[in-house]
Formats: sequence, structure tokens, C-alpha cells
Amino acid sequence: MLDRPMYLKPDVAIEPLFNQWYVWWYLISPATAPLFVSRLHLKLMQSFVANPDVHVAALQNPALMGGPFINHPVSRVNEVKALLDRTTREQADMLAYTKAVSDLEQLLASSKGESLEPLYAKVPDMLRGFVELHYDLAHRANARIMEPLLYRSSLYKESAQSISLMRVAGDARKYVFSTPRLEGDSPLWLQVPYRHEGIDALFRMRHTPGSPGQVAEMLGVPSSAAEAFADLFTETAPRKPEPYTGSGVRVRYFGHACVLMETREVSVLTDPVISYEFPTDQRRFTHADLPEKIDYVLITHGHADHLMMETLLQLRHRIGTIVVPRSNAYSLADPSLRLVLEKTGFKNVIEIDDLQEIQIPGGSLMGIPFIGEHSDLAVQAKTAHLVRLAGRSLLMAADSNALEPRMYQHLSELVGPLDALYLGMECEGGPMSWMYGPLLSQPLPRKMDQSRRLNGSDSARATEILNHLNPKEVFIYAMGQEPWLRHVMVLQYDETAPQMIESNKFIEVCKGRGIPAARPFLSMEQVLE
Repeated sequence: MLDRPMYLKPDVAIEPLFNQWYVWWYLISPATAPLFVSRLHLKLMQSFVANPDVHVAALQNPALMGGPFINHPVSRVNEVKALLDRTTREQADMLAYTKAVSDLEQLLASSKGESLEPLYAKVPDMLRGFVELHYDLAHRANARIMEPLLYRSSLYKESAQSISLMRVAGDARKYVFSTPRLEGDSPLWLQVPYRHEGIDALFRMRHTPGSPGQVAEMLGVPSSAAEAFADLFTETAPRKPEPYTGSGVRVRYFGHACVLMETREVSVLTDPVISYEFPTDQRRFTHADLPEKIDYVLITHGHADHLMMETLLQLRHRIGTIVVPRSNAYSLADPSLRLVLEKTGFKNVIEIDDLQEIQIPGGSLMGIPFIGEHSDLAVQAKTAHLVRLAGRSLLMAADSNALEPRMYQHLSELVGPLDALYLGMECEGGPMSWMYGPLLSQPLPRKMDQSRRLNGSDSARATEILNHLNPKEVFIYAMGQEPWLRHVMVLQYDETAPQMIESNKFIEVCKGRGIPAARPFLSMEQVLE
């Protein structure tokens, strides 16, 4: 059966794992992965092993889902301890790297503005040759970690990369970032690096029949998992995507910040997060609604609901060019998105700077400054995308926060007539430590932590953007409300939530000015003629 042409079933999901934890941007870069392993994963496992009942009890409260609690029953405490012991043993160099980063920070803190040359000999041995010491213009010492060199060191651990394959019968999945996968969680847990060509061969079979047997051989599927692997395939051909042949731009909202823009000449997809396909009463677009070739994929920033490796690995074989913002090489908080994607098998990754324009068939892409939403850290790898196609212009502004409205005043002439503004309004994001805590060698006082949140625009700030850019139409997106995002976002708002109150207020502001405005949910389609 596995030797005849078959298709991959539309409900097959993949979980990319690192050290058995669900992967995201910071777990791929060797500059940051050790910090998350040492300061987050080990601490979570130590806490669970010491007091598993606390974790189990905490997760009875839905409000604590997404918090620092491992979602395994007490009966699995020995398995978590085994992973803890193995991580401590096998990733000893990651622990040493974390200590070296802390030691380097202390070394630089002692500098008072004199030459840094004598300090090179005192840099922790593990970082020697990987860092450049420098001052900023206020004479504060810092270090630039040479991330490309680290990818060539033992700290870049493809051996810790793996994938888990499964079929999903619905949207419900447990929150993934606080809980490691354990042996036995899936029969199809395969020790292959993310760049493995077998992943492309597997997901190509979503739309083109292939040989399951050949793919099984490529991926090294063990004979014990043969039955589970065979269950991923069918002889039934999938739905075919409906090509757009009109003269304008077809815009399809796939959920969250994922929007597909198509003309007869080109397709552009933003921040891919795609629902799987299974029987449901909720109308949605799935992988079967994507074009076989996606000419451009645009990434606004590295947060896991925008750069989602689970979706990107499935689409890799379809993507022509992937466009990412350029990172700040002087900040550990801002590893290179280009390197992350290139090292995980993406062939044509280009960086875009603020106000840089890239010509594409029938239009162009321009990087627009994106400020805020990153807890006041020096994160440069974030951009809004101004997409111009067939004489139409759409600004995909993601989670931009109009902290300085005059920036949009400066941009107004450059952006020009705007047909549609897409803006996220997650105006009460998590505190800084929720996302960036493992990067900090010293904990942030609670008052400061709570003040430095991952906020998008509220109604007042969204209105400032509206005042200067004056779009013809507004869509509030990237709100995390689609049910297929719960395993990465655990967000469910009711009408009393600040995010809903503020976005409703902004919709009314728009309508009061005669500007159509909506907050799409699940799916939406329109054609700009």
C-alpha cells in the first residue's frame, strides 16, 4: 500500500521540537537557545519534579494556562526527571554558555569608559572569538555576539531537533510552550533536523501524490511506527485551490495575521498560521485553499504567532521567496530571522529594511517602521509591510503600537493613498518577563516588568494612525481569536475584555468618519477591483 501514489491527509499536523520542547525563534538561534534551556526549561522541570501537585492544581484554573506550569499528570514525574537529567548531562555546554554570558555582563559592568582592549583576555573562554566588545555613545560597555559564527559551533544543535507527526480531529490542543513532549506521546516522533528534505517530500503530498514508502525511508520511520505512518495517507485527492484570474486583487483572511493577497501574476502571504482541515461548522480557509506556489511570504516579526515554524515547515516547498525584517546584531533579544530560516532549510530568504522597496510582478513590497510591542527592548527585526498590487495598496501593520504618532505623519506622503489598513489591537499584552525573561541575567522588579508589556495599539493610538494614513478601509486582525491558535496563544476574549472594548471603540471611530471597519474572524474574502 505504501508504494502506490497517495496523498497526505488534510488533518496531518507537525510539531517541531527542540530538546522535546515546542520550537520557536529563540530555540533555534544558538545565541539564545542556551538561555531558554538553562533559565526556563530546566527551572520548569525542576519545579515539576519537586512539586508536581502544584502544577496539576494550577492548571485546573483556565486563567493560568500559558503560565509556568508543566501540563503532565503526577504519574509522569519520573519521565520529566529523566528528561531533566538528560538535558543537564547532554546540554552541559549550553549551561556553560549561559554562565559565560552572565560573567561577561559582570565584566563589562566594571568598565568605566576606558579602552576595552585589555578585557578581551578576560572574556570567558567559551565566548572568546565569538564576541566584539564595544561602547555605545553614552560610554556603556556591551558586547556583540557574532551569531553566524555560533551557528558553526557546537552550540547549534541539530541533534536536538526533532518532529512529531499526528492527525488532529479538531482545534483543541494543549498549550505548547510550557510543557515538554515525553516518550510515548506520539508514535511518530522522528529525530530529523528541520532542514531535512523528507519534510518537504511529505508535505508536498498534500497536493501532489507521492510514495509514502519512499518518504518513510527518507525520514527514517521505524517499523514499529509503520501502521501509524500509513494512517497519514489517503488515495482521495484533496480539494484543489481556486486560482484567481480576475483583474484586481483577491484578499483572503486565513485567521490571525495570515492574509493571502493574489493577482493573476503573483501571490503574497503574510505571517502564515493555517488551520488544518477536518469536519467543522466553522467556515475557514485551510492548506487546501493556498496556491500550489506561494511567490512571497512576508514575516512581520519573530513572535511565535507570526513566525510559526509548525506552519512554515509545511509550506517550505511551496514558497518562492520569504521576506523578513533585518535584526539588530547588537542585541541578544533580536537574533537574525534570516539565519533562523536559512539554517532550517528555506532557500531564498531576503531581509528588508525600513522604507526599502522590493519590486514584484505587478507591484512592490515596502518595509514600514513598526514600533512598540517588544517591551522597550532593542528589537529591530520587526516591520510592517506595505503591499502594492494591481494599483491597490494594503498596509499589514501587525502589532504596531503608535507610541509616537508623528512617525505616521512623516510616513503619510510616502505611503500615499491606502486602500486598506490591517492593524492588530492586542492592547494588553503580557509583561516583559513572560516572553523575554530567560534573556535576563538579573530578574526585573515586578513593577518595571508589569509596565513593560507586549502591547499593541489601543483605540486612541489606532486613531492616531488613522489620522495620518487615512485608509479607505480598516481591518482589525492578529487578535489571536481563531480556535486553531489556542495551543500557542490561549487567548479567549469576551465582550468585557480590554482588547474587545478598545477595538470596538476604534471601529466606531472609523464608521463615524465614513470608513468601513471590521474585525474579521475565522475567514473573510474580498476582491479589490
